[in-house]
Amino acid sequence: MASPGSGFWSFGSEDGSADPENPSTARVWCQVAQKFTGGIGNKLSALLYGDADKPADSGESVAPRGSARKVACTCNQKPCSCRSAKVNYAFLHSTDLLPACDGERPTLAFLQDVMDILLQYVVKTFDRSTKVIDFHYPNELLQEYNWELADQPQNLEEILKHCQTTLKYAIKTGHPRYFNQLSTGLDMVGLAADWLTSTANTNMFTYEIAPVFVLLEYVTLKKMREIIGWPGGSGDGIFSPGGAISNMYAMLLARYKMFPEVKEKGMAAVPRLVAFTSEHSHFSLKKGAAALGIGTDSVILIKCDERGKMIPSDLERRILEVKQKGFVPFLVSATAGTTVYGAFDPLLAVADICKKYKIWMHVDAAWGGGLLMSRKHKWKLSGVERANSVTWNPHKMMGVPLQCSALLVREEGVMQSCNQMHASYLFQQDKHYDLSYDTGDKALQCGRHVDVFKLWLMWRAKGTIGFEAHIDKCLELAEYLYNIIKNREGYEMVIDGKPQHTNVCFWYVPPSLRALEDNEERMSRLSKVAPVIKARMMEHGTTMVSYQPLGDKVNFFRMVISNPAATHQDIDFLIEEIERLGQDL
Repeated sequence: MASPGSGFWSFGSEDGSADPENPSTARVWCQVAQKFTGGIGNKLSALLYGDADKPADSGESVAPRGSARKVACTCNQKPCSCRSAKVNYAFLHSTDLLPACDGERPTLAFLQDVMDILLQYVVKTFDRSTKVIDFHYPNELLQEYNWELADQPQNLEEILKHCQTTLKYAIKTGHPRYFNQLSTGLDMVGLAADWLTSTANTNMFTYEIAPVFVLLEYVTLKKMREIIGWPGGSGDGIFSPGGAISNMYAMLLARYKMFPEVKEKGMAAVPRLVAFTSEHSHFSLKKGAAALGIGTDSVILIKCDERGKMIPSDLERRILEVKQKGFVPFLVSATAGTTVYGAFDPLLAVADICKKYKIWMHVDAAWGGGLLMSRKHKWKLSGVERANSVTWNPHKMMGVPLQCSALLVREEGVMQSCNQMHASYLFQQDKHYDLSYDTGDKALQCGRHVDVFKLWLMWRAKGTIGFEAHIDKCLELAEYLYNIIKNREGYEMVIDGKPQHTNVCFWYVPPSLRALEDNEERMSRLSKVAPVIKARMMEHGTTMVSYQPLGDKVNFFRMVISNPAATHQDIDFLIEEIERLGQDL
Protein backbone atom coordinates (compact mmCIF):
# COMPACT_ATOMS: atom_id res chain seq x y z
CA MET A 1 0.00 0.00 0.00
CA ALA A 2 1.36 3.39 -0.94
CA SER A 3 1.87 5.75 1.98
CA PRO A 4 -0.49 8.73 2.19
CA GLY A 5 2.48 10.74 3.40
CA SER A 6 3.11 12.86 6.44
CA GLY A 7 1.87 16.33 7.28
CA PHE A 8 -1.90 16.74 7.43
CA TRP A 9 -2.78 13.20 8.52
CA SER A 10 0.26 12.35 10.66
CA PHE A 11 0.74 12.75 14.39
CA GLY A 12 3.12 15.70 14.32
CA SER A 13 6.78 15.29 15.18
CA GLU A 14 8.86 12.24 14.41
CA ASP A 15 8.43 10.82 17.91
CA GLY A 16 4.66 10.88 17.48
CA SER A 17 4.09 13.75 19.86
CA ALA A 18 2.05 16.82 19.09
CA ASP A 19 1.57 20.21 20.68
CA PRO A 20 -2.04 20.25 21.91
CA GLU A 21 -1.50 23.71 23.42
CA ASN A 22 -0.70 25.36 20.09
CA PRO A 23 -3.55 27.79 19.31
CA SER A 24 -2.58 28.03 15.66
CA THR A 25 -3.10 24.30 15.32
CA ALA A 26 -6.57 24.63 16.79
CA ARG A 27 -7.40 27.45 14.38
CA VAL A 28 -6.26 25.37 11.42
CA TRP A 29 -8.50 22.52 12.48
CA CYS A 30 -11.43 24.87 12.94
CA GLN A 31 -10.88 26.13 9.41
CA VAL A 32 -10.65 22.59 8.07
CA ALA A 33 -13.82 21.61 9.90
CA GLN A 34 -15.58 24.71 8.57
CA LYS A 35 -14.54 23.84 5.02
CA PHE A 36 -15.70 20.24 5.14
CA THR A 37 -18.99 20.93 6.98
CA GLY A 38 -19.98 23.88 4.82
CA GLY A 39 -20.10 26.16 7.86
CA ILE A 40 -23.00 24.26 9.41
CA GLY A 41 -22.19 25.66 12.87
CA ASN A 42 -22.63 29.23 11.70
CA LYS A 43 -25.75 28.31 9.73
CA LEU A 44 -27.32 26.58 12.73
CA SER A 45 -26.56 29.49 15.03
CA ALA A 46 -27.89 32.02 12.56
CA LEU A 47 -31.07 30.08 11.85
CA LEU A 48 -31.85 29.41 15.49
CA TYR A 49 -30.82 32.69 17.06
CA GLY A 50 -30.32 35.17 14.27
CA ASP A 51 -26.91 36.54 13.38
CA ALA A 52 -27.17 39.42 15.84
CA ASP A 53 -28.84 37.45 18.62
CA LYS A 54 -26.48 34.59 19.43
CA PRO A 55 -26.46 33.41 23.06
CA ALA A 56 -23.45 34.30 25.17
CA ASP A 57 -21.35 31.44 26.45
CA SER A 58 -22.07 31.49 30.17
CA GLY A 59 -20.29 28.25 30.96
CA GLU A 60 -23.45 26.93 32.62
CA SER A 61 -25.33 23.79 31.65
CA VAL A 62 -28.39 24.38 29.48
CA ALA A 63 -31.77 23.34 30.83
CA PRO A 64 -33.86 21.16 28.50
CA ARG A 65 -36.25 23.20 26.42
CA GLY A 66 -39.98 22.74 26.46
CA SER A 67 -42.12 21.39 23.69
CA ALA A 68 -42.25 24.77 21.97
CA ARG A 69 -38.90 26.10 20.82
CA LYS A 70 -38.38 29.59 19.39
CA VAL A 71 -36.53 29.61 16.10
CA ALA A 72 -36.14 32.02 13.21
CA CYS A 73 -39.22 33.14 11.31
CA THR A 74 -40.42 31.51 8.12
CA CYS A 75 -38.95 34.16 5.85
CA ASN A 76 -36.41 33.06 3.29
CA GLN A 77 -33.65 35.44 4.35
CA LYS A 78 -30.52 33.80 5.72
CA PRO A 79 -29.40 34.79 8.22
CA CYS A 80 -32.58 36.17 9.71
CA SER A 81 -32.68 38.41 12.78
CA CYS A 82 -36.32 37.92 13.75
CA ARG A 83 -37.44 35.20 16.18
CA SER A 84 -41.22 35.11 15.80
CA ALA A 85 -41.80 31.47 14.88
CA LYS A 86 -42.03 28.50 17.20
CA VAL A 87 -41.60 24.79 16.73
CA ASN A 88 -44.20 22.79 18.63
CA TYR A 89 -42.89 19.23 18.83
CA ALA A 90 -46.27 17.89 19.92
CA PHE A 91 -47.46 18.37 16.34
CA LEU A 92 -44.29 17.24 14.60
CA HIS A 93 -43.03 13.80 13.65
CA SER A 94 -39.82 12.45 12.16
CA THR A 95 -41.36 12.87 8.72
CA ASP A 96 -41.27 16.64 9.27
CA LEU A 97 -37.48 16.62 9.57
CA LEU A 98 -35.01 16.59 6.72
CA PRO A 99 -35.24 15.45 3.98
CA ALA A 100 -38.81 16.75 4.21
CA CYS A 101 -39.65 19.88 2.26
CA ASP A 102 -39.14 22.90 4.56
CA GLY A 103 -37.60 20.52 7.08
CA GLU A 104 -34.42 22.51 7.72
CA ARG A 105 -35.67 24.68 10.59
CA PRO A 106 -37.43 21.96 12.60
CA THR A 107 -34.44 19.69 12.02
CA LEU A 108 -31.97 22.22 13.37
CA ALA A 109 -34.23 23.01 16.33
CA PHE A 110 -34.75 19.33 17.12
CA LEU A 111 -31.05 18.50 16.90
CA GLN A 112 -30.19 21.50 19.06
CA ASP A 113 -32.59 20.25 21.73
CA VAL A 114 -31.06 16.79 21.55
CA MET A 115 -27.67 18.43 21.88
CA ASP A 116 -28.87 20.33 24.96
CA ILE A 117 -29.85 17.01 26.57
CA LEU A 118 -26.50 15.48 25.72
CA LEU A 119 -24.47 18.43 26.95
CA GLN A 120 -26.35 18.55 30.23
CA TYR A 121 -25.58 14.85 30.70
CA VAL A 122 -21.91 15.44 29.91
CA VAL A 123 -21.66 18.17 32.54
CA LYS A 124 -23.42 16.02 35.14
CA THR A 125 -21.07 13.13 34.38
CA PHE A 126 -18.16 15.03 35.95
CA ASP A 127 -20.17 16.36 38.90
CA ARG A 128 -19.24 14.31 41.96
CA SER A 129 -22.44 15.35 43.69
CA THR A 130 -24.46 13.40 41.11
CA LYS A 131 -25.04 9.67 41.21
CA VAL A 132 -22.96 7.26 39.19
CA ILE A 133 -26.13 5.25 38.67
CA ASP A 134 -29.84 5.69 39.37
CA PHE A 135 -30.39 1.99 39.91
CA HIS A 136 -33.73 0.30 39.35
CA TYR A 137 -34.40 -3.41 39.07
CA PRO A 138 -35.34 -4.64 35.58
CA ASN A 139 -38.97 -5.31 36.48
CA GLU A 140 -39.27 -1.78 37.94
CA LEU A 141 -38.03 -0.14 34.75
CA LEU A 142 -40.22 -2.37 32.60
CA GLN A 143 -43.30 -1.43 34.64
CA GLU A 144 -42.49 2.27 35.01
CA TYR A 145 -42.13 3.00 31.29
CA ASN A 146 -43.69 1.68 28.13
CA TRP A 147 -40.70 0.47 26.10
CA GLU A 148 -42.71 -1.49 23.53
CA LEU A 149 -42.56 -0.73 19.83
CA ALA A 150 -45.77 0.36 18.10
CA ASP A 151 -47.15 0.57 14.58
CA GLN A 152 -47.97 4.28 14.83
CA PRO A 153 -45.26 6.97 15.12
CA GLN A 154 -44.82 9.13 18.19
CA ASN A 155 -44.37 12.87 17.97
CA LEU A 156 -41.01 14.54 18.48
CA GLU A 157 -41.97 15.74 21.95
CA GLU A 158 -42.17 12.09 23.01
CA ILE A 159 -38.92 11.31 21.21
CA LEU A 160 -37.09 13.98 23.21
CA LYS A 161 -38.56 12.57 26.44
CA HIS A 162 -37.22 9.13 25.46
CA CYS A 163 -33.76 10.63 25.07
CA GLN A 164 -33.97 12.16 28.55
CA THR A 165 -35.32 8.97 30.13
CA THR A 166 -32.64 6.80 28.55
CA LEU A 167 -29.85 8.98 29.91
CA LYS A 168 -31.55 9.29 33.31
CA TYR A 169 -31.03 5.57 33.90
CA ALA A 170 -27.74 5.22 32.05
CA ILE A 171 -24.59 4.50 34.06
CA LYS A 172 -22.28 7.51 34.01
CA THR A 173 -19.20 5.63 32.85
CA GLY A 174 -17.24 8.89 32.70
CA HIS A 175 -17.96 9.72 36.37
CA PRO A 176 -14.74 10.06 38.39
CA ARG A 177 -16.05 7.44 40.84
CA TYR A 178 -16.97 4.78 38.29
CA PHE A 179 -14.34 2.02 38.52
CA ASN A 180 -16.42 -0.95 37.43
CA GLN A 181 -14.91 -1.84 34.04
CA LEU A 182 -11.67 -1.56 32.11
CA SER A 183 -13.30 1.06 29.85
CA THR A 184 -14.08 4.23 31.79
CA GLY A 185 -13.92 7.97 31.30
CA LEU A 186 -15.41 10.37 28.78
CA ASP A 187 -12.97 12.26 26.58
CA MET A 188 -14.42 15.41 25.03
CA VAL A 189 -12.45 15.22 21.79
CA GLY A 190 -13.24 11.53 21.46
CA LEU A 191 -16.91 12.29 22.03
CA ALA A 192 -16.85 14.98 19.35
CA ALA A 193 -15.18 12.53 16.98
CA ASP A 194 -17.85 9.93 17.70
CA TRP A 195 -20.58 12.43 16.89
CA LEU A 196 -18.83 13.30 13.64
CA THR A 197 -18.44 9.63 12.76
CA SER A 198 -22.17 9.03 13.22
CA THR A 199 -22.96 12.10 11.15
CA ALA A 200 -20.76 10.88 8.29
CA ASN A 201 -22.49 7.47 8.56
CA THR A 202 -20.29 5.58 6.14
CA ASN A 203 -18.70 2.17 5.79
CA MET A 204 -15.02 1.25 5.92
CA PHE A 205 -14.86 -1.29 3.10
CA THR A 206 -13.69 0.92 0.22
CA TYR A 207 -11.79 4.16 -0.29
CA GLU A 208 -14.49 5.48 -2.58
CA ILE A 209 -17.03 5.81 0.23
CA ALA A 210 -14.68 6.55 3.15
CA PRO A 211 -11.61 8.27 1.70
CA VAL A 212 -10.43 10.20 4.76
CA PHE A 213 -11.30 7.46 7.25
CA VAL A 214 -9.45 4.81 5.22
CA LEU A 215 -6.35 7.01 5.11
CA LEU A 216 -6.58 7.67 8.85
CA GLU A 217 -6.80 3.95 9.54
CA TYR A 218 -3.68 3.38 7.45
CA VAL A 219 -1.76 6.15 9.26
CA THR A 220 -2.92 5.16 12.75
CA LEU A 221 -2.30 1.43 12.41
CA LYS A 222 1.17 2.13 11.02
CA LYS A 223 1.94 4.35 14.01
CA MET A 224 0.74 1.67 16.42
CA ARG A 225 2.96 -0.91 14.71
CA GLU A 226 5.92 1.44 15.04
CA ILE A 227 5.23 1.74 18.77
CA ILE A 228 5.08 -2.04 19.07
CA GLY A 229 8.56 -2.11 17.56
CA TRP A 230 8.11 -3.47 14.06
CA PRO A 231 10.64 -1.74 11.76
CA GLY A 232 9.15 1.25 9.98
CA GLY A 233 5.69 0.28 11.18
CA SER A 234 5.61 -2.49 8.59
CA GLY A 235 2.87 -5.08 8.62
CA ASP A 236 -0.89 -4.96 8.49
CA GLY A 237 -3.90 -4.55 10.72
CA ILE A 238 -7.52 -3.61 11.09
CA PHE A 239 -9.91 -2.05 13.58
CA SER A 240 -12.43 -4.65 14.73
CA PRO A 241 -15.59 -4.68 16.91
CA GLY A 242 -13.64 -5.42 20.11
CA GLY A 243 -10.78 -7.38 21.62
CA ALA A 244 -12.62 -10.70 21.40
CA ILE A 245 -12.91 -10.36 17.62
CA SER A 246 -9.32 -9.14 17.34
CA ASN A 247 -8.19 -12.27 19.19
CA MET A 248 -10.29 -14.43 16.90
CA TYR A 249 -8.69 -12.74 13.89
CA ALA A 250 -5.28 -13.75 15.28
CA MET A 251 -6.39 -17.35 15.65
CA LEU A 252 -7.82 -17.31 12.12
CA LEU A 253 -4.57 -15.95 10.66
CA ALA A 254 -2.39 -18.36 12.61
CA ARG A 255 -4.40 -21.31 11.32
CA TYR A 256 -4.31 -20.02 7.73
CA LYS A 257 -0.57 -19.33 7.88
CA MET A 258 0.14 -22.93 8.86
CA PHE A 259 -2.56 -24.59 6.72
CA PRO A 260 -3.77 -22.25 3.92
CA GLU A 261 -5.88 -25.06 2.45
CA VAL A 262 -8.26 -24.74 5.40
CA LYS A 263 -9.82 -21.70 3.72
CA GLU A 264 -11.35 -23.81 0.94
CA LYS A 265 -11.48 -27.29 2.44
CA GLY A 266 -12.30 -26.63 6.06
CA MET A 267 -11.13 -28.31 9.25
CA ALA A 268 -11.52 -31.80 7.77
CA ALA A 269 -8.45 -31.12 5.63
CA VAL A 270 -6.10 -30.33 8.54
CA PRO A 271 -4.88 -32.26 11.58
CA ARG A 272 -6.05 -31.58 15.13
CA LEU A 273 -4.90 -28.06 16.00
CA VAL A 274 -4.11 -26.89 19.53
CA ALA A 275 -3.78 -23.36 20.95
CA PHE A 276 -2.17 -22.38 24.25
CA THR A 277 -2.95 -19.50 26.60
CA SER A 278 -2.66 -18.81 30.32
CA GLU A 279 -5.25 -19.90 32.83
CA HIS A 280 -5.85 -16.19 33.56
CA SER A 281 -6.33 -15.20 29.92
CA HIS A 282 -9.50 -13.75 28.47
CA PHE A 283 -12.36 -16.14 27.69
CA SER A 284 -12.41 -14.90 24.10
CA LEU A 285 -9.68 -17.37 23.15
CA LYS A 286 -12.03 -20.27 23.83
CA LYS A 287 -14.89 -18.46 22.16
CA GLY A 288 -12.76 -17.95 19.07
CA ALA A 289 -11.81 -21.62 19.01
CA ALA A 290 -15.48 -22.58 19.22
CA ALA A 291 -16.46 -20.17 16.44
CA LEU A 292 -13.68 -21.35 14.11
CA GLY A 293 -14.47 -25.03 14.57
CA ILE A 294 -11.25 -25.72 16.44
CA GLY A 295 -13.11 -26.52 19.64
CA THR A 296 -12.69 -25.34 23.20
CA ASP A 297 -11.02 -28.62 24.17
CA SER A 298 -8.20 -27.64 21.84
CA VAL A 299 -7.34 -24.57 23.92
CA ILE A 300 -4.81 -25.62 26.58
CA LEU A 301 -4.63 -23.42 29.68
CA ILE A 302 -1.09 -22.89 30.97
CA LYS A 303 -0.39 -22.53 34.68
CA CYS A 304 0.37 -19.11 36.15
CA ASP A 305 2.56 -18.08 39.06
CA GLU A 306 1.20 -16.39 42.19
CA ARG A 307 1.21 -13.01 40.40
CA GLY A 308 -0.86 -14.31 37.48
CA LYS A 309 1.94 -14.59 34.91
CA MET A 310 2.17 -17.54 32.53
CA ILE A 311 4.88 -20.06 33.52
CA PRO A 312 7.06 -20.65 30.43
CA SER A 313 8.27 -24.09 31.57
CA ASP A 314 4.67 -25.30 31.80
CA LEU A 315 3.99 -23.90 28.33
CA GLU A 316 6.88 -25.87 26.84
CA ARG A 317 5.87 -29.02 28.71
CA ARG A 318 2.32 -28.83 27.36
CA ILE A 319 3.52 -28.17 23.81
CA LEU A 320 5.66 -31.32 23.94
CA GLU A 321 2.74 -33.34 25.30
CA VAL A 322 0.52 -32.20 22.44
CA LYS A 323 3.15 -32.99 19.81
CA GLN A 324 3.66 -36.47 21.24
CA LYS A 325 -0.06 -37.11 20.74
CA GLY A 326 0.27 -36.19 17.08
CA PHE A 327 -1.59 -32.89 17.41
CA VAL A 328 -0.31 -29.64 15.91
CA PRO A 329 0.41 -26.59 18.11
CA PHE A 330 -0.47 -23.57 15.98
CA LEU A 331 -0.95 -20.61 18.35
CA VAL A 332 0.32 -19.32 21.67
CA SER A 333 -1.60 -16.35 23.02
CA ALA A 334 0.28 -14.48 25.73
CA THR A 335 -1.48 -11.79 27.73
CA ALA A 336 -0.19 -8.29 28.41
CA GLY A 337 -2.50 -7.13 31.17
CA THR A 338 -4.84 -9.88 32.36
CA THR A 339 -8.42 -8.91 33.10
CA VAL A 340 -8.41 -9.58 36.83
CA TYR A 341 -4.82 -9.30 38.12
CA GLY A 342 -3.49 -7.04 35.37
CA ALA A 343 -0.57 -9.44 34.92
CA PHE A 344 1.93 -9.34 32.07
CA ASP A 345 3.14 -12.68 30.76
CA PRO A 346 6.93 -13.01 30.20
CA LEU A 347 6.83 -12.23 26.50
CA LEU A 348 10.53 -12.74 25.79
CA ALA A 349 10.47 -16.27 27.21
CA VAL A 350 7.23 -17.05 25.37
CA ALA A 351 8.75 -15.72 22.14
CA ASP A 352 11.75 -18.02 22.53
CA ILE A 353 9.47 -21.03 22.87
CA CYS A 354 7.33 -20.02 19.89
CA LYS A 355 10.43 -19.59 17.75
CA LYS A 356 11.80 -22.95 18.87
CA TYR A 357 8.64 -24.85 17.93
CA LYS A 358 7.60 -22.61 14.96
CA ILE A 359 4.31 -21.52 16.51
CA TRP A 360 2.44 -18.26 15.81
CA MET A 361 2.82 -15.93 18.80
CA HIS A 362 -0.09 -13.64 19.58
CA VAL A 363 -0.13 -11.05 22.36
CA ASP A 364 -3.49 -10.07 23.78
CA ALA A 365 -2.63 -6.54 24.91
CA ALA A 366 -6.24 -5.35 24.84
CA TRP A 367 -5.87 -4.03 28.39
CA GLY A 368 -2.12 -3.52 28.65
CA GLY A 369 -1.30 -2.17 25.19
CA GLY A 370 -1.79 1.41 26.33
CA LEU A 371 1.32 1.12 28.50
CA LEU A 372 3.38 1.15 25.29
CA MET A 373 2.65 4.89 25.22
CA SER A 374 4.51 5.37 28.53
CA ARG A 375 8.29 5.51 28.71
CA LYS A 376 8.00 4.62 32.39
CA HIS A 377 5.88 1.49 31.98
CA LYS A 378 6.39 0.12 28.44
CA TRP A 379 9.11 -2.26 29.70
CA LYS A 380 6.32 -4.47 31.00
CA LEU A 381 5.64 -5.45 27.38
CA SER A 382 9.28 -6.23 26.51
CA GLY A 383 9.24 -8.84 23.76
CA VAL A 384 5.96 -7.72 22.19
CA GLU A 385 7.92 -6.78 19.06
CA ARG A 386 8.60 -10.49 18.51
CA ALA A 387 4.90 -11.34 18.26
CA ASN A 388 3.23 -12.25 14.99
CA SER A 389 0.09 -10.38 16.01
CA VAL A 390 -1.08 -8.06 18.77
CA THR A 391 -4.52 -7.06 20.05
CA TRP A 392 -4.61 -3.50 21.39
CA ASN A 393 -7.79 -1.79 22.64
CA PRO A 394 -7.44 2.02 22.83
CA HIS A 395 -10.99 2.11 24.24
CA LYS A 396 -9.60 0.72 27.48
CA MET A 397 -6.48 2.24 29.00
CA MET A 398 -6.26 5.12 26.51
CA GLY A 399 -9.80 6.33 27.16
CA VAL A 400 -11.04 6.34 23.56
CA PRO A 401 -14.86 6.07 23.42
CA LEU A 402 -16.19 2.58 22.79
CA GLN A 403 -15.51 0.80 20.57
CA CYS A 404 -11.92 1.00 19.38
CA SER A 405 -9.94 -2.22 19.09
CA ALA A 406 -7.05 -2.93 16.74
CA LEU A 407 -5.52 -6.18 15.54
CA LEU A 408 -1.93 -5.54 14.41
CA VAL A 409 -0.14 -8.13 12.24
CA ARG A 410 3.60 -8.26 11.62
CA GLU A 411 3.41 -9.86 8.17
CA GLU A 412 1.79 -7.84 5.41
CA GLY A 413 -0.50 -9.70 3.03
CA VAL A 414 -1.49 -12.67 5.16
CA MET A 415 -4.69 -10.98 6.30
CA GLN A 416 -5.73 -10.20 2.74
CA SER A 417 -5.03 -13.67 1.39
CA CYS A 418 -6.75 -15.31 4.36
CA ASN A 419 -10.02 -13.37 4.14
CA GLN A 420 -10.46 -12.00 0.63
CA MET A 421 -13.42 -13.22 -1.44
CA HIS A 422 -13.10 -10.89 -4.47
CA ALA A 423 -16.67 -9.56 -4.39
CA SER A 424 -16.85 -7.87 -7.78
CA TYR A 425 -19.68 -5.52 -6.82
CA LEU A 426 -17.43 -3.87 -4.20
CA PHE A 427 -13.82 -4.52 -5.14
CA GLN A 428 -13.72 -3.88 -8.88
CA GLN A 429 -10.21 -4.25 -10.26
CA ASP A 430 -10.49 -1.43 -12.83
CA LYS A 431 -11.13 1.48 -10.43
CA HIS A 432 -9.31 4.73 -11.11
CA TYR A 433 -7.40 4.85 -7.78
CA ASP A 434 -4.89 2.71 -5.85
CA LEU A 435 -6.84 -0.43 -4.98
CA SER A 436 -4.67 -1.16 -1.97
CA TYR A 437 -6.84 1.37 -0.12
CA ASP A 438 -9.92 -0.82 -0.55
CA THR A 439 -9.35 -2.60 2.74
CA GLY A 440 -12.72 -4.30 3.13
CA ASP A 441 -11.76 -7.62 1.57
CA LYS A 442 -9.25 -8.39 4.31
CA ALA A 443 -11.94 -8.06 6.98
CA LEU A 444 -14.40 -10.72 8.10
CA GLN A 445 -17.15 -8.11 8.09
CA CYS A 446 -18.60 -6.43 5.07
CA GLY A 447 -20.21 -3.55 6.93
CA ARG A 448 -17.54 -2.11 9.23
CA HIS A 449 -18.00 0.85 11.55
CA VAL A 450 -15.58 3.78 11.50
CA ASP A 451 -13.69 3.30 14.77
CA VAL A 452 -10.41 4.98 13.90
CA PHE A 453 -11.46 8.64 13.87
CA LYS A 454 -11.95 8.84 17.65
CA LEU A 455 -8.43 7.58 18.29
CA TRP A 456 -6.84 9.65 15.55
CA LEU A 457 -8.50 12.93 16.62
CA MET A 458 -7.67 12.33 20.30
CA TRP A 459 -4.07 11.59 19.32
CA ARG A 460 -3.89 14.86 17.43
CA ALA A 461 -5.41 16.70 20.41
CA LYS A 462 -3.34 15.06 23.16
CA GLY A 463 -0.19 14.02 21.37
CA THR A 464 1.70 10.93 22.43
CA ILE A 465 2.82 12.87 25.50
CA GLY A 466 -0.81 13.40 26.50
CA PHE A 467 -1.56 9.69 26.39
CA GLU A 468 1.63 9.06 28.34
CA ALA A 469 0.54 11.47 31.08
CA HIS A 470 -2.88 9.77 31.18
CA ILE A 471 -1.31 6.30 31.56
CA ASP A 472 1.20 7.40 34.18
CA LYS A 473 -1.46 9.13 36.26
CA CYS A 474 -3.72 6.06 36.33
CA LEU A 475 -0.82 3.79 37.33
CA GLU A 476 0.14 6.24 40.08
CA LEU A 477 -3.43 6.24 41.42
CA ALA A 478 -3.39 2.44 41.56
CA GLU A 479 -0.19 2.49 43.57
CA TYR A 480 -1.70 5.15 45.83
CA LEU A 481 -4.65 2.85 46.57
CA TYR A 482 -2.36 -0.11 47.19
CA ASN A 483 -0.18 1.85 49.62
CA ILE A 484 -3.23 2.96 51.61
CA ILE A 485 -4.93 -0.41 52.03
CA LYS A 486 -2.00 -2.87 52.17
CA ASN A 487 -1.60 -2.36 55.94
CA ARG A 488 -5.02 -0.89 56.73
CA GLU A 489 -7.22 -2.70 59.21
CA GLY A 490 -9.98 -4.63 57.48
CA TYR A 491 -8.18 -5.15 54.17
CA GLU A 492 -6.33 -8.13 52.79
CA MET A 493 -4.47 -8.15 49.49
CA VAL A 494 -5.22 -10.95 47.04
CA ILE A 495 -1.66 -10.92 45.65
CA ASP A 496 1.49 -9.55 47.24
CA GLY A 497 3.48 -6.65 45.89
CA LYS A 498 2.79 -3.45 43.99
CA PRO A 499 0.17 -3.63 41.24
CA GLN A 500 1.51 -4.52 37.79
CA HIS A 501 -1.18 -2.49 36.06
CA THR A 502 -4.01 -0.40 37.55
CA ASN A 503 -5.68 -3.58 38.84
CA VAL A 504 -5.72 -3.66 42.66
CA CYS A 505 -7.32 -6.82 44.05
CA PHE A 506 -8.34 -7.01 47.69
CA TRP A 507 -10.82 -8.31 50.24
CA TYR A 508 -12.64 -6.04 52.63
CA VAL A 509 -13.05 -7.92 55.91
CA PRO A 510 -15.83 -6.46 58.09
CA PRO A 511 -15.30 -6.30 61.88
CA SER A 512 -17.41 -9.42 62.52
CA LEU A 513 -14.95 -11.59 60.54
CA ARG A 514 -11.62 -10.18 61.62
CA ALA A 515 -11.17 -12.39 64.68
CA LEU A 516 -12.21 -15.63 62.95
CA GLU A 517 -9.72 -18.32 62.08
CA ASP A 518 -8.83 -18.70 58.42
CA ASN A 519 -11.03 -21.68 57.70
CA GLU A 520 -13.84 -22.76 55.38
CA GLU A 521 -16.54 -21.00 57.41
CA ARG A 522 -14.66 -17.69 57.28
CA MET A 523 -14.13 -18.02 53.53
CA SER A 524 -17.81 -18.81 53.02
CA ARG A 525 -18.85 -15.71 54.91
CA LEU A 526 -16.18 -13.56 53.29
CA SER A 527 -17.40 -14.59 49.83
CA LYS A 528 -20.72 -12.85 50.55
CA VAL A 529 -19.21 -9.50 51.58
CA ALA A 530 -18.22 -8.05 48.20
CA PRO A 531 -21.55 -8.83 46.49
CA VAL A 532 -23.53 -7.15 49.27
CA ILE A 533 -21.32 -4.05 49.31
CA LYS A 534 -21.51 -3.84 45.52
CA ALA A 535 -25.32 -4.06 45.63
CA ARG A 536 -25.45 -1.29 48.23
CA MET A 537 -23.12 0.86 46.13
CA MET A 538 -25.46 0.56 43.19
CA GLU A 539 -28.59 1.20 45.23
CA HIS A 540 -27.03 4.34 46.76
CA GLY A 541 -25.52 5.28 43.39
CA THR A 542 -22.31 6.58 44.98
CA THR A 543 -19.65 4.51 43.20
CA MET A 544 -19.12 1.23 41.35
CA VAL A 545 -16.28 -1.28 41.53
CA SER A 546 -16.18 -4.85 40.28
CA TYR A 547 -15.73 -8.11 42.18
CA GLN A 548 -15.23 -11.77 41.27
CA PRO A 549 -13.84 -15.07 42.51
CA LEU A 550 -10.75 -16.55 40.84
CA GLY A 551 -9.58 -20.13 41.23
CA ASP A 552 -9.69 -21.04 44.91
CA LYS A 553 -10.04 -17.41 45.97
CA VAL A 554 -13.51 -16.31 47.04
CA ASN A 555 -15.14 -13.07 45.87
CA PHE A 556 -12.79 -10.10 46.08
CA PHE A 557 -12.85 -6.53 44.80
CA ARG A 558 -10.98 -5.79 41.61
CA MET A 559 -10.29 -2.08 41.39
CA VAL A 560 -9.21 -0.75 37.97
CA ILE A 561 -8.41 2.84 37.03
CA SER A 562 -8.46 4.13 33.46
CA ASN A 563 -10.37 7.38 33.91
CA PRO A 564 -8.07 10.43 33.96
CA ALA A 565 -10.78 12.38 35.81
CA ALA A 566 -10.18 10.28 38.95
CA THR A 567 -8.10 11.80 41.76
CA HIS A 568 -6.61 10.81 45.10
CA GLN A 569 -9.79 12.14 46.72
CA ASP A 570 -11.89 9.72 44.67
CA ILE A 571 -9.72 6.81 45.80
CA ASP A 572 -10.14 7.97 49.41
CA PHE A 573 -13.89 8.19 48.88
CA LEU A 574 -14.02 4.62 47.55
CA ILE A 575 -12.25 3.24 50.62
CA GLU A 576 -14.49 5.19 52.99
CA GLU A 577 -17.60 4.08 51.08
CA ILE A 578 -16.63 0.40 51.20
CA GLU A 579 -16.15 0.68 54.94
CA ARG A 580 -19.40 2.61 55.45
CA LEU A 581 -21.44 0.10 53.46
CA GLY A 582 -19.75 -2.98 54.90
CA GLN A 583 -19.30 -2.24 58.59
CA ASP A 584 -22.43 -4.12 59.64
CA LEU A 585 -21.80 -7.30 57.63
